Amino acid sequence: MATSGSDNNMTSTMTGVLNTDGVTITPLKISPTSNVLDINDGVSGSDFGKDDAERDQNGEPVSIVASSSDGTTPVPLYVDSSGCLLIKST
Repeated sequence: MATSGSDNNMTSTMTGVLNTDGVTITPLKISPTSNVLDINDGVSGSDFGKDDAERDQNGEPVSIVASSSDGTTPVPLYVDSSGCLLIKST
């Protein structure tokens, strides 16, 4: 099980779950030159149906968002093995 990083104030880094299994905690990454979040747009995949946020070894939950279908259902952020946030803008 992974552990999210944290700063000197113990604020955790942003994490999601790996898109291939829905449970492996994976940190989101940014481009070090532009400080822009790396994304992979238009990727399809399975929602593994877990509405509860996975937790790392320190008990820190992964990031979750509200589903666009109803605005309330919690959905974990899915991340690929390169740390890119998976989105589908169309």
